[in-house]
This record gives sequence, C-alpha cells and structure tokens, in this order.
Amino acid sequence: MNKSELKKLLEDYKNNLINEEVIIQKLKQEPFEDLGFAKVDHQRELRQGYTEVIYGAGKTAEQIEAIINSLIKKNNKTVLITRLSNKKAKFLKRNFNLNYFNDSKIGLIGDLPESESKNEVVVASGGTSDLPVAEEAAITLEAFGNKVFRLYDVGVAGIHRLFNYLDKIMNASCIVVVAGMEGALASVIGGLADCPVIAVPTSVGYGASFGGVSALLSMLNSCASGVSVVNIDNGFGAGYIASMINKMKG
Repeated sequence: MNKSELKKLLEDYKNNLINEEVIIQKLKQEPFEDLGFAKVDHQRELRQGYTEVIYGAGKTAEQIEAIINSLIKKNNKTVLITRLSNKKAKFLKRNFNLNYFNDSKIGLIGDLPESESKNEVVVASGGTSDLPVAEEAAITLEAFGNKVFRLYDVGVAGIHRLFNYLDKIMNASCIVVVAGMEGALASVIGGLADCPVIAVPTSVGYGASFGGVSALLSMLNSCASGVSVVNIDNGFGAGYIASMINKMKG
C-alpha cells in the first residue's frame, strides 16, 4: 500500500463508504508476505516512499520471480532488481515484461516513470570503466522518478573536459560522482558545487588501488565540504540517497 492508496482508504471511511473493519483488515494484510525464503515488505513505500528493491545476486531466478509476483500482486507498477545476471534476466523475461540494462546489471519491470521534479541530478564518472556503477546510480534515480544528466569520462587525467559542464554542476540539485583509481574527481566536483555530492568509489584500478579501497579512503578524506561517501561499487545506494535529496528539494 502506498500513501495515495492509504489516503483513499481514509477518505472512503470519512465519507462512510467503508467501515473500520475494512480498514483494519486491509492493514493486517499489508505488512509483509512470508515466502519462506524471503519476507517481502509491502509497507516499504508507505514508510520510506519507495517500494522494496530486489537484490538479485545470491538469489535464484525462481526466488526472484516469486518476490516479483508478490510485489506485483500488491499493485506495484515498477519493480527494480539490482545485480541481476544476464542468465537470470533471460529466465525472468519468459513471464515478465522485463527491461534489462546490461551495463548496470539492472532489471526493471514496468516503464521508467516521468520525472516528478523539475530539478536535475547529475551522475558523473571519472572514466568509461566506471560506467557500470554510474549507470546503476542513474537508472536507480530514473526508476524513482528523477531527471538525470549523465556526465561520463570527465576524470582528472583530462580535467578540462569537466569545465565544459560547469553550468550543469552548478545548477544540479545533487551530484553522484563515480570514480576509481585515486578517486580525486569527487573532491574536484565537491569544490565546484553548492549541492550535496555523493561519492562512489569503484573497484577500477591497478594493484595498489586495492579493489577500490584507495578511492574509498581518498573520498573519505576529501577536503571539499559537502562530500559524502557510499560503499565501493554501490551505485544503487548513491542513486537512492540522491533521489531522497532531490525529492526533498521539490
């Protein structure tokens, strides 16, 4: 149940179209559905504004299918599946209208909604190798109804590329910066922007990058104020937070 459905229920009660027993029964049915291997949270959108997102890694295709069916049964028009392999996506396409984004390993049941806000979130990446994580953030944002501007391959090795987009950086409501290697791009953009910057370290880099730990530590030690950091390769987490920030700004 989402907020609009709850409001409709309360309006019907107020107008004597239903009695309190109907409301009690509806709310009893809502909290979660126990599938044995998973307890699907049907009040997530009511509490947090977004329906439950399925983490595809570590689940079988059959388990993902059952969770999708549980969510669709509760009138969820959009279902997002992250870290979904190509093989599992092919299995799910047999029974669902699934859009699969191969770069980001995201599956989407339903269409991307139109933007609910006039504000724009910028997703910037240091290099093309960071694109899978950047796309995970961008598609998450779009799935939650945000307008996204992609600014890819503008890392510090060719910093002049970034300066052609200063207007986008300075007018964004929030910026997600995805970078591996030494992760310096987050500090550079953080020093140019007056909005929150969410830094995403990636595991891209040679041996001494330690699978993204080097970029993570650089971003955590950023001298630019207003830079926050999520976990290595966590494009989804960055997109989720950026969406919350963007929605607060209206």
